[in-house]
Amino acid sequence: MSEAVTPKISPAWKPAAVVFDCDGLLVDTESCWAVAEGEIFARFGLTFGPQQKAQLIGKAVTDEAREIARAVGGNSNARDIEIELLQLASQAISVGARAMPGAVSIVDRIGRVLPIGVASNSPRRLLDLALERGELARAFRATIAGDEVGAPKPAPDMYLEACRRLGVAPEQALAFEDSMTGVLAAKAAGMKVICIPTLKGLEYPADAVFDSLGDRRLLDWLCRWA
Repeated sequence: MSEAVTPKISPAWKPAAVVFDCDGLLVDTESCWAVAEGEIFARFGLTFGPQQKAQLIGKAVTDEAREIARAVGGNSNARDIEIELLQLASQAISVGARAMPGAVSIVDRIGRVLPIGVASNSPRRLLDLALERGELARAFRATIAGDEVGAPKPAPDMYLEACRRLGVAPEQALAFEDSMTGVLAAKAAGMKVICIPTLKGLEYPADAVFDSLGDRRLLDWLCRWA
């Protein structure tokens, strides 16, 4: 097995189910969200760059709107920002979202041998739109959106619900994530986690970290059970 996945994942371990995040992992929607976020910052005369994006990535829309309201200050209202953010993100995703490199292939490969699901902090309408744009809409046995659970990531709720719907115990399931928020949620649920970071250079508390879904070390490991 690749050094990237030892010693936290045993070479003999095989998950009973796999749950994927969506935004930034399966579908390149983070660039679309950045367009929407940048427009809001620009309206307040503020610059939107990597530092600002790092504070928002992986968060649920409501939490993100609160962060933006704090960042822009003034008389900004988090609820108004949330509504605007959803509208702008929906427009950007409907035009610009594409499957991430290797996403369709790895979902197809794993889905042939294991039950698979999606757990996303995006609200249902944006999750469905992203999966449709990525040509992944019919690939999963279960999809859980951020507005369908009691608490979004980094709480474990949606991962626990995904495992319930897939009929497996969390400790028998594997999560794929791209953000710190998502990794923390999956670990809190008791799952093993592979991280494909959108933001590089951070120390993620995942069981393995790879550069992309097409990383040869990851694919070599998957070949042992998928």
